[in-house]
Amino acid sequence: MTDIELKKYANLLVRAGGNVQKGQVVIVSCDVNNADFGRLVADCAYDAGASEVVMFWSDEITTKTKYLRANDSEFDTFPAWMVDRYKHYDDNEAVYLSVISPDPDLLAEVDPNRLKRYSKVANEAIKEHSSLLMKSALRWSVCALPSPTWAKKVFPNLSESEAMNKLMNLILKATRADGDNPIADWEKHRQDFIKRVNYLNEKQFSSLRITTGLGTNLTIGLVKNHCWIGGGSADKNGLHFFPNLPTEEVFTMPDRNHAEGKVVASMPLSYQGNLIENFEIEFKDGKVSDYRASKNKEILANIIEMDEGASRLGEVAIVTHSSPISQMGVLFYNTLFDENASAHLALGKAYPKNINGGNSMSMEEIVAIGGNDSLIHVDFMFGTSDMKIVGISEDGSETIFFDKGEFI
Repeated sequence: MTDIELKKYANLLVRAGGNVQKGQVVIVSCDVNNADFGRLVADCAYDAGASEVVMFWSDEITTKTKYLRANDSEFDTFPAWMVDRYKHYDDNEAVYLSVISPDPDLLAEVDPNRLKRYSKVANEAIKEHSSLLMKSALRWSVCALPSPTWAKKVFPNLSESEAMNKLMNLILKATRADGDNPIADWEKHRQDFIKRVNYLNEKQFSSLRITTGLGTNLTIGLVKNHCWIGGGSADKNGLHFFPNLPTEEVFTMPDRNHAEGKVVASMPLSYQGNLIENFEIEFKDGKVSDYRASKNKEILANIIEMDEGASRLGEVAIVTHSSPISQMGVLFYNTLFDENASAHLALGKAYPKNINGGNSMSMEEIVAIGGNDSLIHVDFMFGTSDMKIVGISEDGSETIFFDKGEFI
């Protein structure tokens, strides 16, 4: 990868992803293994007019060591100073940019109970910060770089250097960062979403019936006055941004009380350094009633049992089988990419922005009208090339708007 390509990618994260404005504070979260790229993002942010760039450095190796060796009591507390740090920058309306470089199997040796306990206290501690991001009150964006372990997971038959290069090239292609003008390409990409979003919002289906050849047969209720979103978001000041690089989905808010049937995952789910494989989930009256997995069922249980809302749906997202990532035919073992290759659902918290007026509502008000609240929001993929979606209107009439993996 050339320095020019890296600069384009970093600039895409800053300009299109976070849409950094003059005079804003920018927070860059980055693993120390990608320090050079993190510094490049900081340079691009200053070029965009940032008043200050603050680096939140992390190190996945010492994170793993803590889970393996720290005193057990450490996983039941979350540092108050970290909560205060988020509040300080949230109050200053900072833009949050994240560079991830995951190892899908990083925490495979860790006691799942430690992961569950610390995840719960951490999510509880920073729930106000998370709420600001989920309602798009603050702008934020996430992009990825390959790590040696991730690249070898995706391409086990290649040498480490070959795997790294190939994964990086696919990341650039998936994020539309490989053209002459990525910023313009992303603006065109945003415009392409508008037709689908407008169609679905005009229809205001009361529920969706989704079937696939793998065995999914699920009916999902949608909250009244739901709002389909795709092609990025806008913050409270109307400034557009792309939370995820890449993005191929249109998504909305399910009714937490209305999901009936079974969903069969079409891809493994990488969660906290563990892969959950060959799993399916059954719903009754909106709540998980049963679940199975051939590998790491206990990790799936940790997700579903995190709190009451974790056993209900917070998002339904549609992705066409012809999306660039889907056509690559590569399992990335990473939700940021795999969710954009496949239609997906999320267990846990709903996005307030997916209901008209939701950003000005409390979560209690959103739950009262059918939205879901939880400490977590975990996407899993179930889309296939033969997926069919029937939209059911309030009067019971049915419209097939998605068939054989594509919008009609």
